[in-house]
Amino acid sequence: MSIKSIAAKLFAKSIHKKTQKWASNPVETQQKVFNDLIRQAKETQFGKDHKFNEIKTFEDFAKQVPIRDYEELKHYVDRVVKGDENILWKGKPLYFAKTSGTTSGAKYIPLTKESMPFHIQAARNAILSYIHETGKADFVDGKMIFLQGSPILEEKNGIKLGRLSGIVAHFVPKYLQKNRMPSWETNCIEDWETKVDAIVEETFNEDMAVISGIPSWVQMYFEKLHQKAQKPVGELFKNFNLFIYGGVNYEPYRAKFENLIGRKVDSIELFPASEGFFAYQDSQKEKGMLLLLNSGIFYEFVKADEFFTENPKRYTIGEVELNVNYVLILSTNAGLWAYNIGDTIQFTSLKPYRVIVSGRIKHYISAFGEHVIGKEVEHALQEAMENTDIRVNEFTVAPQIAPKDGLPYHEWFIEFDSEISEEPNNLEEFALKIDNAMRKQNVYYDDLIVGKVLRTLVITKVSKNGFQEYMKSIGKLGGQNKLPRLSNDRKIANFLSK
Repeated sequence: MSIKSIAAKLFAKSIHKKTQKWASNPVETQQKVFNDLIRQAKETQFGKDHKFNEIKTFEDFAKQVPIRDYEELKHYVDRVVKGDENILWKGKPLYFAKTSGTTSGAKYIPLTKESMPFHIQAARNAILSYIHETGKADFVDGKMIFLQGSPILEEKNGIKLGRLSGIVAHFVPKYLQKNRMPSWETNCIEDWETKVDAIVEETFNEDMAVISGIPSWVQMYFEKLHQKAQKPVGELFKNFNLFIYGGVNYEPYRAKFENLIGRKVDSIELFPASEGFFAYQDSQKEKGMLLLLNSGIFYEFVKADEFFTENPKRYTIGEVELNVNYVLILSTNAGLWAYNIGDTIQFTSLKPYRVIVSGRIKHYISAFGEHVIGKEVEHALQEAMENTDIRVNEFTVAPQIAPKDGLPYHEWFIEFDSEISEEPNNLEEFALKIDNAMRKQNVYYDDLIVGKVLRTLVITKVSKNGFQEYMKSIGKLGGQNKLPRLSNDRKIANFLSK
């Protein structure tokens, strides 16, 4: 065992003790974060506008600070972007994480000197947590790759901006830099397909031990490696035993990955976003990710089925329940206040608080009142593939409200992996399996099928790389970009139908 791996184990033990301390006192930990946020922001413009000096309790805060999304907070953010100080948080941000907006064009999410360290610590602690639980630390001596956006940063009124993954690349600890791949030059390539080709060339003869990224884009990397080597990725990288991912559910990809790798590897799930690093998988045995309650973020939760009602109840950490779909609301030390990030989560454990990401509050199907969420479609497809050799590269679902004939239905666009697995012999039979799995999970959907408002879902096969072509067409190929599992309209469906 190397000195580096011994040091990693000792460090992991120390971090585990600190984690246990705050995780075993969740309500007190969140109260401390809340008090600290209010105190530090009293003299900001936002704090003055919302009378932070009068806020003593969460109830005061909920009365004075409404839930907002980016568009509703934009007039404050615009002032920060212009270079004004003390608007949402004291001083100026260190960076802006620039992301694609929906109705407002580019979104500029502030990152401050107080918030930035938590992004780095959380990613580090996820790996240390794995080391502490499993005792596996040899991988720290191997090469590690993080598929991410370009680290080249622009500047706007004295504040640097770029993709979050590109910003984080500037904070890689020195002890990891020798092991880290790809090279800086390759990481700076903007075109995703060119970048992946360059990464394949750089890593092909290396001892890759840890690979990290959004599953859909890592899959592209693995496919290119497989094509070049003409053997499984696990044979090419004999010491590759840890996959770190975030952004989307890994389960729909797991079977395909194991086929490409040629064996099972351990995995760690992360829940990061430009707005904060919220959770990471702290156990290989327990379901869900540990919600980070001491990371400069105060959390609120609104039940998803009440979210669009007038004045929905806002819950704090001590009031949440298991298996309820909540919209995640944040107040952070980067100056976001009662901010709707758009993600929905469910708690899998209350001691400690662990969550899974169940979908997006904007990514759902309820064209007929069915309230279908991402977690449900992913689980249904997974259940239908059980005990078969069917593998799926990618999929998305949209409503078909006005078919040429027959009842309306949900249309599932699926790209099957016909190269290394079978396609369903009978698409209608496979669709019925998915449909039955959906009906078991979602009582509203079941009622619509029983009541003959909807008919059984319909599968439309997507040609190879069809989803990549769609993402390319909207300028979102690679990096941190994710394909929505669900749409309540036909925008994606219309492209794929062509």
